[in-house]
Amino acid sequence: MSILALGAWLKNTACLWQDGHVRWSRPHGDLSSPKACAALQAFCDDLLMQAQASGQAVQAVAHDLHPDFFSTHLALQQADVLGVPAIGVQHHHAHIAAVMAEHQLQGPVLGLALDGVGLGTDGTAWGGELLWLHGAQWQRMGHLSHLALPGGDRAAHEPWRMMAAALHASGCSDDIVPRCTPLVGLHLAQGVHSMLEAGLNCPPTSSTGRWFDAAAAALGLCVRQQDEAQAAMALEEAARRWLSQHPPADITTVHTPLVHDEGGLCKLDLRPLWRSLLDTPARQVDEAAARFHGGLIVGLVDWVQAVSQRTACKRVCLGGGCFFNLILREGLTQKLQALGFEVYQPAAQFGDASLALGQVWVAVQQLREMPEFQKETSCV
Repeated sequence: MSILALGAWLKNTACLWQDGHVRWSRPHGDLSSPKACAALQAFCDDLLMQAQASGQAVQAVAHDLHPDFFSTHLALQQADVLGVPAIGVQHHHAHIAAVMAEHQLQGPVLGLALDGVGLGTDGTAWGGELLWLHGAQWQRMGHLSHLALPGGDRAAHEPWRMMAAALHASGCSDDIVPRCTPLVGLHLAQGVHSMLEAGLNCPPTSSTGRWFDAAAAALGLCVRQQDEAQAAMALEEAARRWLSQHPPADITTVHTPLVHDEGGLCKLDLRPLWRSLLDTPARQVDEAAARFHGGLIVGLVDWVQAVSQRTACKRVCLGGGCFFNLILREGLTQKLQALGFEVYQPAAQFGDASLALGQVWVAVQQLREMPEFQKETSCV
């Protein structure tokens, strides 16, 4: 079986899978660049020629669900030319599937996918997801509590907007203007307050990355970020400063997130944890950052346990760019393992550069259930 997967948008990397052997493209970068798009196109052309020359034609093309990505457009075009299925794979599904492919996992797993953003099957921006996967089947079991994105994509570059969104979500809208005015001025603070109150250009997201932004802004660590994940890294750095002088066991907190059912999904509410950061004295910022990490870890463990009881599944895969955070990754892994969970993670790449492998894995599972492919039993 031969499958071409074209990755997503950020840190785009594509791959060709042939009977368990993967050939990767070089990293193309973000597909906002014409140069990156041209490089992806050239890689696809080269691989398709090689596949045809070897007599092993591509049988499917996998891609992200987002309809506006260049990689999606190219996948649909290539699939049409080849006369093969184009298989769309949800972003966070692909993150967890990539871990399963790397560890050659069969059978059911729980997947904790924490990142900035990926289009969900409901058309909203996901990013804090707890999934269940088994072969070609998968299900969203739960998500983090939603935040609005005031200004849409602009909110991802301005953590103060996420602080305003967290205030709004916490029932503290009256605090938005007084807290944000010293940071960005009265005009902007009032404008975002009005947007949130009216729900104007404020799409919801379950993104873990945006909660990190809101936490960094609440502690005064980052108001606007010039680089991707700048706020999250500032929050981790502050936590690490405190942890260098204190044992990790000291970051327990009474302001733990709450796990509850909502609309058939198991929701992890981060609002109590986030509110505990407000009005932190400057001398205690590093400690508060560490305790935010500790509270998040405790909440994530409770969340996984709640879903594990429903599914009788004790294997957990960690995926998504938020797990580049070593405090989060190591703390969560240790606590889950202490409770008897098997925890799997990528050897190196937690971010979007590994998504093509996950797309391949999902495509293989789906194709294996089609009668015309059932004789081909190779598996990732």
